[in-house]
Amino acid sequence: MKNPKILILGSNGKTGRRVVEKLHQKNISVRKGSRKAAIPFDWEDENTWEKALEGIEKVYITFQPDLAVPGALQKIKKFTALATQLEVKKLILLSGRGEKEAQLCEQVLMNSSLEWTIVRASWFNQNFSESFFLDPILSGVMALPKSNVPIPFVDADDIAEVVVAALLHSEHSNQVYELTGPEQLNFQQITTQIAEARGKSIQFVPVSMEDYIAAMRGLDLPEGYTWLIEYLFKEVVVDSNAAISNDVEKVLGRAPISFKSFAQEAASTGVWDA
Repeated sequence: MKNPKILILGSNGKTGRRVVEKLHQKNISVRKGSRKAAIPFDWEDENTWEKALEGIEKVYITFQPDLAVPGALQKIKKFTALATQLEVKKLILLSGRGEKEAQLCEQVLMNSSLEWTIVRASWFNQNFSESFFLDPILSGVMALPKSNVPIPFVDADDIAEVVVAALLHSEHSNQVYELTGPEQLNFQQITTQIAEARGKSIQFVPVSMEDYIAAMRGLDLPEGYTWLIEYLFKEVVVDSNAAISNDVEKVLGRAPISFKSFAQEAASTGVWDA
């Protein structure tokens, strides 16, 4: 597995890590794109970009922390221009469903001379096992706003498998895929399913958006992080963003992973054992 032609940005992240694993299982070499990689890549240091792109034909782009944050669009423009200059052939972008700013970033790829695939995903199941909802589960109390809004949570393994297909097969070029799970669940229903899977009760407490953000600020979290969480709740967790897509099945030929299946698998790993 020498001379990798595929660069995976965010190779330690929820989807990037899985994409790397799935490609390795196919005996396909990749170049990992992270600040601690052998050839480092850092979105905040443009001097790292060219070396990471040298000799690369295809790139999976995940932007940290999110395409919605100020400055993301300009960085995607600069990165796409550099990739074009260095004769990269194809870019696959992980985008956020319902995020207007993310769709502006999508347009950058669509308007370039490169092949592209947009993977526009709903909120991840893994937000409850690898991200910002894990600590509330471990505490036994889930206090969240927008408690009754239905969300078609999608599994990171489904996203990664779609990305691998887009990297390896040309029929996915110049396509926009909206990825969701097979059902709509609100936060209270999610809490119940996690409690059942872990065999330990979790109290769900509906709170207002104002109280939730005030509580986050009371924890002295970075203001940029608090801003992003508030943005995602206000822009993404809305009824108009709850439609279920069949694109996972369209690409993979199977139904998407259900939240119940995810919860049972996550519980078996002990991640929710406090």
